[in-house]
Amino acid sequence: MAGLENIIAWNNWFPFDSDKPLIIAGPCSAESEEQVMQTARELAKISQIKVFRSGIWKPRTRPGNFEGVGEKGLKWLQKVKAETGLLTAVEVAYPDHIKACLDYGIDILWIGARTTANPFSVQELATALKGVDIPVLVKNPVNPDLSLWIGAIERMYKAGIRKLAAVHRGFFPFENTSLRNIPKWELVIELKRTFPNLNIFTDPSHIAGNREFIQEISQKALDLNMNGLMIESHISPDTAKSDAQQQITPARLAEMLDDLTFRQANGLSVKVQSVLEQYREQIDSIDNQMLELLAQRMDIVSKIGEYKCENNITILQLRRWESIIQTRSRLGESLGLDEDFVIKLLQLVHKESIQKQSQIMESLHKCKGFNLKK
Repeated sequence: MAGLENIIAWNNWFPFDSDKPLIIAGPCSAESEEQVMQTARELAKISQIKVFRSGIWKPRTRPGNFEGVGEKGLKWLQKVKAETGLLTAVEVAYPDHIKACLDYGIDILWIGARTTANPFSVQELATALKGVDIPVLVKNPVNPDLSLWIGAIERMYKAGIRKLAAVHRGFFPFENTSLRNIPKWELVIELKRTFPNLNIFTDPSHIAGNREFIQEISQKALDLNMNGLMIESHISPDTAKSDAQQQITPARLAEMLDDLTFRQANGLSVKVQSVLEQYREQIDSIDNQMLELLAQRMDIVSKIGEYKCENNITILQLRRWESIIQTRSRLGESLGLDEDFVIKLLQLVHKESIQKQSQIMESLHKCKGFNLKK
């Protein structure tokens, strides 16, 4: 189970006739039959869109806000599928939701970020899905906890779900940002590295929180070889009962999809592949050199740690650390490197250096001035 070896790729879930990433679109919430049908009819005109998504149950942070129309909205989605041919996708949070969706012929289920964060809830859903052959999408948890995300995916897989994919919708920011949720692409890349055959879609609407940034985030996702996009689209976004600012009209979505660049991930020509391999060999050589130099640096760090211990000197030398930050930042800038990147790299190396010297201090009994065993 560890590798999720038997997962089925999204383009084998249904008879899709497309070699491009999957595009899922629809309103944050189903609000009325008219709103759902008008939106669906316009989205169906966009050839790239294969799946119509809509929230039916919408528990909010605080009671009293619009919490979805409930089961009657599933009838509207039945009508969407019958009239437009679009497949339908709905978020589920309780086993009763799953039963209702199956009764109404919903094609794809997804598990929301707040549900993913609760293993008890995920397990209830997994148990309810045993023996059911339906695609399931698992959104990342609200907080950047990769193990929690993986755990939810594994619970679905253990329940027998093989048409399984992840949805990257960003993570709660602990500081003020221009985005509603920070992407933390490095976590998504690590999930892809851990499970290479797991399809991952990006939800740029929830990452952005503002329609102004949706196209930029969508392009970034495609450039990182994500397998598709889940985008919120509403026939009249400004009047939407939930998440109005992050929804776009079907017409704007059509323009955006035309403007996006869909790059090749596989099937490259021999010439292109050959050039890439040459560049990659250069990177491999540089990486090897960097690691060798880092190992040499850590050897010197160890010697410094021993010397500090023998001479009763504290590990942290603040002036030295400030000097390193200033001089290396200037050097990095002169070499065309981003200052923030250089500082983060230095902080990571410094953290490891401090830890290594601390271990030396603890292991050498000859340290003067104090006894670590007391």
